[in-house]
Amino acid sequence: MLLLHGIMAGLALFVASSFQQVGIIYTSAGKAGFITSLYILFVPAFGLLRRQSSGPKVWTGAIIATIGLYLLSVHENMQMDMGDLLVLISAVFWAMHMIVLSYIAPLHDFRVLAFIQFFVSGFISLVLAFIFESPDFNQLSNAALPILYAGIASAGIGFTLQVAGQRHARADHAALILSLEAVFAVLGGYLLLQEKMTVLDLTGCALMLAGVIISQYKKVGNQEFR
Repeated sequence: MLLLHGIMAGLALFVASSFQQVGIIYTSAGKAGFITSLYILFVPAFGLLRRQSSGPKVWTGAIIATIGLYLLSVHENMQMDMGDLLVLISAVFWAMHMIVLSYIAPLHDFRVLAFIQFFVSGFISLVLAFIFESPDFNQLSNAALPILYAGIASAGIGFTLQVAGQRHARADHAALILSLEAVFAVLGGYLLLQEKMTVLDLTGCALMLAGVIISQYKKVGNQEFR
């Protein structure tokens, strides 16, 4: 069962990341970031198909966060082209990946489950790379540090912590929290690359944070819990 669940998660991760990486070649980073993070709407929408309503607070938070994400990511005319469509498909599979993890993560050791999903996704990607592309090992060697960073930090640590977190977090809550990557990207650009933050950027960050807070807001007895 652990192997089956790891393969399911690995396949979803592979399809989502592949469509995203191919699609981003043909569209802008801002549009790709916005379209990808539409999983914050797809996850609760899939919940309706599974007769698991997310509730008004989650929907309200998701809509507010989506508006904030638009202000943060899109600074051009929003026109759908082939690259945007491919990224949109990836967003659907990112949502499916979160939903799959919400079911299987509580059942297994998160470290082993994460390892299996990485192995499945990496193996399929490697095979298809040699079938459809012509890998240049000199170019790979020149890009070794960025590749190692992406593999170890971005994918390895990030997705492993996601598996660990989704042992205790609902998929719709996880989607909203993970969408804050756009906020951290803007803050990172400001702090590390001296990029300027506009009023729209700040407004978008505030709306996304507000959406996450609203989705998590609960009352326990007569006391408010945040």
